[in-house]
Amino acid sequence: MTDQDAALPGHTYRIGAVSRLTGVPADTLRVWERRYGVVAPLRSDSGTRLYGPDDVSRLTLIKRLVDRGDAISSVANLSLDQLRERVRGTDLPEPAGAPERPCRVLVIGSSLAERFRREPVMNGNIDLVGLYDSHRAFLAAGSVQPTPDVAVLEFPTIQGDQVREIGELVTQCGAARAIVVYTFATRATIERLDARRLIPKRAPVDLQELRQWCMGQFARAPAPDLEEPALDLSLPIPQRRFADADLLRIATASPSVRCECPHHLVELVLSLNAFENYSAECEDRNAEDAALHAYLHAATAQARAMMEVALARVVVAEGILLDASDGEI
Repeated sequence: MTDQDAALPGHTYRIGAVSRLTGVPADTLRVWERRYGVVAPLRSDSGTRLYGPDDVSRLTLIKRLVDRGDAISSVANLSLDQLRERVRGTDLPEPAGAPERPCRVLVIGSSLAERFRREPVMNGNIDLVGLYDSHRAFLAAGSVQPTPDVAVLEFPTIQGDQVREIGELVTQCGAARAIVVYTFATRATIERLDARRLIPKRAPVDLQELRQWCMGQFARAPAPDLEEPALDLSLPIPQRRFADADLLRIATASPSVRCECPHHLVELVLSLNAFENYSAECEDRNAEDAALHAYLHAATAQARAMMEVALARVVVAEGILLDASDGEI
């Protein structure tokens, strides 16, 4: 381990650590920077490259795309959000052999419907079963026959309170899967779409690329994606939901369930809290393993946040009262 592999304070990494964290060889990373400008690292006084969390996230996503067949020149200048969306579209299994029938696609939205009318997709693998200029026009027309496999829904903007409405629209049309094309939406809204298995894609979209997405969703079994997601180090660490006083109060409450779920969940959350602190301290103090501990810190924080959600449900179900000043359910 050399000094150039160490991380500097403020979660900034040198090229050796970035190479290990992203899987991109250091020599390849230098070439990508010089030829394609994939990232623009800072430089120390001595000229050493310094990479931030956004750089690490970009390189991780670009590596995944290149490994799946994208040319580095086609993805090098995409924004971080565009890279995330592109990964969502490419993380689809290839269909095994020719499909037994075309993918039935329903399109709802004025711009996309008009584009499909002007530029029909001349491909035997796609069967357009409906083109509607608005959601109201679709609802007025009633059910679609035959039932679509994939619904493509267009929204110029999406607010959080529209997510449920979009889900109900997909249920009404009967499609097994849906792609939601949007222009503006908050990250929280996109996460709510993801949670409902609605695939968000930011406009503008290429019709041929949209066709490929539809075919990918049609070929994919309607089951949760079991592939391990890449941790995004550019995202903030989730804030803790329970203070120590809350956890103690939950652990000492008398649960009505015999399995003592509140007590066991508290132990899990406390253990994750402890390891989260430990990995963060190692990340700061042990420069040689900074990349590994940054990963462990982010992974532990996400696991802790998930278990806190589970604990919050148990607290509500058990009727355990917490002082609002100590924590938030």
